[in-house]
Amino acid sequence: MLLKLFLNNFLQTKHLTLFFVFFYSLFCAWLRGIADRVEGLSDTKPVQYKENIAIMGNQEQQPASKLTPESLKQMRFLDIDAKIELSKSKIKEWYDYWDGEVYVCFSGGKDSTVLLHLVRSLYPDVSAAFTDTGLEYPEIRNLVENTDNVIWLKPKLNFREVIEKYGYPVVSKRISGYVYDVRHARRNSNTRRLRLEGLRKDGSFSPLSKISNKWRRLIGAPFKISNKCCHYLKMAPTLEFEKKTKLKPFLGIIAFEGKNREAMYFEHGCNAFDLTRPRSTPLAFWSDTDIWEYIRHFNVPYCPVYDMGYQRTGCTFCMYGVHLEKGDNRFQLMKKTHPKLHKYCIENLGLGKVLDFIRVPYEPACEKPEKGE
Repeated sequence: MLLKLFLNNFLQTKHLTLFFVFFYSLFCAWLRGIADRVEGLSDTKPVQYKENIAIMGNQEQQPASKLTPESLKQMRFLDIDAKIELSKSKIKEWYDYWDGEVYVCFSGGKDSTVLLHLVRSLYPDVSAAFTDTGLEYPEIRNLVENTDNVIWLKPKLNFREVIEKYGYPVVSKRISGYVYDVRHARRNSNTRRLRLEGLRKDGSFSPLSKISNKWRRLIGAPFKISNKCCHYLKMAPTLEFEKKTKLKPFLGIIAFEGKNREAMYFEHGCNAFDLTRPRSTPLAFWSDTDIWEYIRHFNVPYCPVYDMGYQRTGCTFCMYGVHLEKGDNRFQLMKKTHPKLHKYCIENLGLGKVLDFIRVPYEPACEKPEKGE
């Protein structure tokens, strides 16, 4: 009887042990798979590498396979310490490849602030460049003025000149560009067919190449619309600076902030050596949470407009994405925090008529009276 009980218990224990061993093995294999993928997430680089890159030695580095949405998700779930180390490796790679002839595009926003701090933790003498459009938040200008080794760039056109010649930035770069295309295309042109019907030259359908039904009414808006603002106020002076200095940029771009950014990241990785304008985006796989965790952990000075309720610190006159903002949007907040700037944007620059047309409020919502009043 005792022998029988012993055998039964042994068999049950053995089965239970095998059960746990089996699933533990599966779990370990899964973790190894993730580690292998993350370790293999190197960027696409030129086939011919410079001889002075110690990590690569004198061997040629073959282009890596394109990144996938799954690999980006895996990188997103790394902890902040792992992300910092991975970003530093991308920064070192970029710095070494260009023999230190690099700089940081600095807007004063939280992403570029973290990027500048991270780059200078490795290379303190790397310069930064700030494009002064003339209508930044005063807090942004104050932060930039108090940051060492920042070069100020000035565009040749101001915002008023851009909107008078080309038009207002409305809804998004894509929609504004499509509306501009339709308004300037010949009546029966392929461009007009593509933007209105989504039909390419070969007759195939491209839904993302057409103006959505919701925004087709912008074609008849009583004001000019275009996506030229960013080019003339930011890109043009930046490209002129890069052409003159031969410096290659670090950009504080987060891949999760838009489909185009994700697509660019999947195609080229953090260090895009093979673009016409080579660029490095070492924070591409970070999130907003990571950015704020880094700022708090390293006590990095940042622009205080974030503490006023703003989600973004770009140009004060930019209307891209304002229709998607929940609660008080950027212009409603501006009326409370920067009333003079609000009046200038809404009245002097004419943003009020544009926001009225796309049905976006720009005055603070009236507070509901309390019960009994």
